Amino acid sequence: MVSKIKSIKAKEILDSRGNPTIEVELVSDDGLFKASVPSGASTGIYEAIELRDGDKNRYNGKGVLKAIHNVEKVIAPKLIGKDCSKQKEIDELMIKLDGTKNKSKLGANAILSISMAACRAGAASKKIPLYEYIGKLSGNSKMILPVPSFNIINGGRHAKNKLSFQEFMILPIGAKNFSEAMKIGRITYTRLKNIIEQRYGDLNIGDEGGFAPNLNSNKEALDLINEVIESCNYKNKVKIGIDAAASEFFVKASSKSKDFEGSKEYNFIFNESSEGIKNSEKMIEIYEKIIKDYDVISIEDPLEQDDFEGYAKLMKKIGKKVQIVGDDLLVTNKERIQKAIKEKLCNALLLKINQIGTISEAIDSYKTAKKAGWKVMVSHRSGETNDNFIGDLAVGLGCGEIKSGAPFTIYRLAKYDRIEDIEKELGKKVVYFGKDILK
Repeated sequence: MVSKIKSIKAKEILDSRGNPTIEVELVSDDGLFKASVPSGASTGIYEAIELRDGDKNRYNGKGVLKAIHNVEKVIAPKLIGKDCSKQKEIDELMIKLDGTKNKSKLGANAILSISMAACRAGAASKKIPLYEYIGKLSGNSKMILPVPSFNIINGGRHAKNKLSFQEFMILPIGAKNFSEAMKIGRITYTRLKNIIEQRYGDLNIGDEGGFAPNLNSNKEALDLINEVIESCNYKNKVKIGIDAAASEFFVKASSKSKDFEGSKEYNFIFNESSEGIKNSEKMIEIYEKIIKDYDVISIEDPLEQDDFEGYAKLMKKIGKKVQIVGDDLLVTNKERIQKAIKEKLCNALLLKINQIGTISEAIDSYKTAKKAGWKVMVSHRSGETNDNFIGDLAVGLGCGEIKSGAPFTIYRLAKYDRIEDIEKELGKKVVYFGKDILK
């Protein structure tokens, strides 16, 4: 029996940073289905555009009343009566209605909120769990519990310290299941908290729940993580991941040094002198040393989003040793993924649904990456809601990796808790990705 959309309403809620975002309530013949959209701080310039009001007298211009208007007055009338299970048709109708390449007319936040809610309604119409429904939409039949990447130390745009890298993560690949991975993450996080309190005397928390102590270098952060892992006896169970977010410390011709004339430049140590400025070659040397000295298996956005030449060189140097994850480089955009595959720029996709704006397009991006033999990591954003959609998404796609911040605060835990629930529900029918991440 076909389940049709009966109504769509939207409202403004606040995300984990206290900024407005949009929540949609979609009613179908099977009931009420909600979805809320996250927002990023460190955003790629090629991402789909979230629509903000721009009224400085209200939430400093970050209100989403225009997006709400577009949901209720522009999009909803076109979707009432549509079959909830026709995900691609629903998404394509909204894309056409918007008519822009980056969803700037109606807003990617308005479009995605409906796309997510419709996906939940579609699953209900088929009387199956959301993760199973997503599996069917993506052509995946093997459910896999992902390895969580816990963000435990913050730098860059997510903190106020001197770390150029934005996130330092731990990946419990040696856990026997997802529940043990969560236990490992929590114990490591708590031990790190105790050490930071004793040694640095502060407990500054970054946007994603990781600690942001007054560290002076990336090396100091990595040494601290090593110390914590060893003190917890997790040396054989935990590996390290980095989100460099290099586009955030990329600078344009800030150095007068002849050594860097006409080259890509990175203000690597937040120092405007030539000492702190690195070109692509120097950055590659830094990453080579890091993976030699530390148990790093994943590096996200190691270079600026358009430094294609640098990415190609980096892949040749370390692409067989670690996963090089494209975030700002790819923005979950199929065209940019195809370019990266062709030019061998990276070997893993960071999948963020609000970067592209619909579930159908996100699934297409996933399928493109997997066909190329890439790894895929589903990701949250720094400005989150307690919507747990991406937990089902990671399991349904069978991608094997998820990044949802520290094991701290409801906004991050909602996703991890959902995966634990799925693990209990499926029992022996599902496996933990674990050390397969190294293959």
